[in-house]
Amino acid sequence: MSQSLADSLPGKGGSGLKVWLKSSAYTRRLLLGEGGDPWMGAAQYLAYFSQAQGLLRPDVAVVEVGELFDSWLVRHPEVRAELGSKRRLSFPLRKLLEQDEPRLLLAEVVEAVVANLRGQTPLVLAMPSPKHWLHHANVLAGRSDIELDPDGIEDAAMYMADLLRSVSASPVGGVLLEEHPNDAAMGETDLERYRPLINVARHYRWSLALRPQGTGVAESPTLAEFDAVLSPVILAVEPVSTGVDVGQSLWNGAALPALDKGQFYFVEIPDSQRPEFVLESLARLRA
Repeated sequence: MSQSLADSLPGKGGSGLKVWLKSSAYTRRLLLGEGGDPWMGAAQYLAYFSQAQGLLRPDVAVVEVGELFDSWLVRHPEVRAELGSKRRLSFPLRKLLEQDEPRLLLAEVVEAVVANLRGQTPLVLAMPSPKHWLHHANVLAGRSDIELDPDGIEDAAMYMADLLRSVSASPVGGVLLEEHPNDAAMGETDLERYRPLINVARHYRWSLALRPQGTGVAESPTLAEFDAVLSPVILAVEPVSTGVDVGQSLWNGAALPALDKGQFYFVEIPDSQRPEFVLESLARLRA
């Protein structure tokens, strides 16, 4: 059984979560080499995952769902060629997420990881935000000049919610929706358009976290329905916990901000960072 993310969040009654790491790019390069791919099968992923967990000992176990689908699509160019076969904005993402093979792989990976964790660490499924995944899928379909619209974003959230239902039998601890740094240039995010995902997470009693770009979502009343926000600038209003993104300070050797009630540190490890410096920096962060 997976531990719920909410049970670890400060401000939610928990105290176990001090540092949330985003480390897949770093651990893939370190453990698998340049271009290494852990997504060839559930057994291969679990071997990589176990090594990464042992190396960094994170407070949150993260499975990068977007990376799984990107990896699978590279091995299936015939599907990528079909992504742009219909002009509708949401079609490329719908076509990608309805594929049975990566869905089955995700279910197998989640089952294997849950068994490996033995309930000691919350398992979070990290997914691109509906806005980012919608844009990314259109780029994969060869559409370089697209304009996102609210209905398309809501459709994307609906297809992503359906994907989450496919792993609903597993005790997932939470879901993280991540925007890409470039997403801020596509206008403010209307979190209410993520409603299908919010409803699914609440139905299965999964915690829900958001990593936005920019500060616009801070004004959204829908933000109160998330359990945690990961940001260098947004301080969420309790009971929403704040993952204070201190990556820039940590890797520059600068002083770290003190944490207030309901806060924890969030750090993304650059893929090119030296292992010795990573371990030293994480020790400083946890001290």
